Amino acid sequence: MSRTTLMIEDKLLRELKKKAAEQGRTLQAVANDLLRHALARPERQRNSFKLNLQGWEAKEQPGVDLLDRDKLFDLMDGR
Repeated sequence: MSRTTLMIEDKLLRELKKKAAEQGRTLQAVANDLLRHALARPERQRNSFKLNLQGWEAKEQPGVDLLDRDKLFDLMDGR
């Protein structure tokens, strides 16, 4: 078995020690089991889903001031 040094966040180390104490096991045994379990799980594939967005064709309308937000909202609401 190899030795190594890890920098573990304080909160995470406290949780790990608590888990080891609750199970009556060593910190090393619990850490090894957790790492083994995490490495055995298949990684989630990135982009495992495809997002299909449907849009509309934007057309400029005569007499519409794009800088007048209230007027644009009125037009979008069909007023």
